[in-house]
Amino acid sequence: MTTDVPAEGAAPRAVKWSYMDHWRKNGPAGPRDQWHSRLEMTRFLRQVAAVGFDAIDTFDFRYWQILEQYGSVANYQEFVQEQGLERIVNTFHGVYYTPDRYAPEVPSTHATIIEDFRVTMDRWSGIQLDNIIVMPGSRYFDEHGVPDDGLKHAADVWGRVGEITQQYGVNLTCHHEFYAGIRTRRQIDAFYGYADPRYVKFFVDTAQHCIADVDPVAVYEAHHERVSGFHFKDTRHKDVNDDYRRFPDAEVSAVTTEKWFYEMGTDEGLVDFEAMMRSVRGHGYSGWISVEHDKADKLGGDYAESTAISRWYAKNVLDRIYQEASA
Repeated sequence: MTTDVPAEGAAPRAVKWSYMDHWRKNGPAGPRDQWHSRLEMTRFLRQVAAVGFDAIDTFDFRYWQILEQYGSVANYQEFVQEQGLERIVNTFHGVYYTPDRYAPEVPSTHATIIEDFRVTMDRWSGIQLDNIIVMPGSRYFDEHGVPDDGLKHAADVWGRVGEITQQYGVNLTCHHEFYAGIRTRRQIDAFYGYADPRYVKFFVDTAQHCIADVDPVAVYEAHHERVSGFHFKDTRHKDVNDDYRRFPDAEVSAVTTEKWFYEMGTDEGLVDFEAMMRSVRGHGYSGWISVEHDKADKLGGDYAESTAISRWYAKNVLDRIYQEASA
């Protein structure tokens, strides 16, 4: 069902597009997501494939639903492939961070984090992932964020985790939310200065960086050698009111901004995707770029519409920019 299959004998595309599986729609009983049933999952996957995406990403906390509905991770990926997509590319490791049990900047919690990843990687070993994505620091509500010694502790534990994930052929890669403790350009630069580049990679989220007043193109330029993937999405707002400090989740608790995230190609978007793609091409990045639509249905938005718009933009604007070098 994918629409961008290369013609026979054509060179493979240098960049492919994966869809991060945020999805929700209204049903007779209210909102429901694609995990509601196999029928809903079938509809979701076929819509994503029909507009031209090549693969999907998911959250690794979906593991239990996968077991319940499909029996194994490998069975679920086979189901994904039957709907016209290549595979599952990345998983996002969604964990509740708390300083008394699970916090990268707190050394006393590192044993728990290490054991968690030993279990997690075994669960996903039935398929070949590219990346497992983490928040490198806790949600930190102090205006200064994670202190320098905390950055060192976080870099240390993620290096140890990265050694584990690479035993499975998977990158450990870090994703910086605008509300997290490692969010500013200074903090990001310091963290990667401490982290071992062999084991700790960087996953660029264009909107999250922009909201935190970090230029996503500039931070990619600075750390491109360790970038192992992207979330491409847009925003119309920067956090100028310290909404990042809103408990428990600034993405939904902010009082000044009801909707943070928009699809590529949105009017008034702040991310310069054309410059981003030229930088991606210029540094020779090839592989997967993930599109994400977090909370797309706020303010009357629609996941299906956002997905179609972003795929059109990727194909007709960004892919053409990437191909300029070979034209």
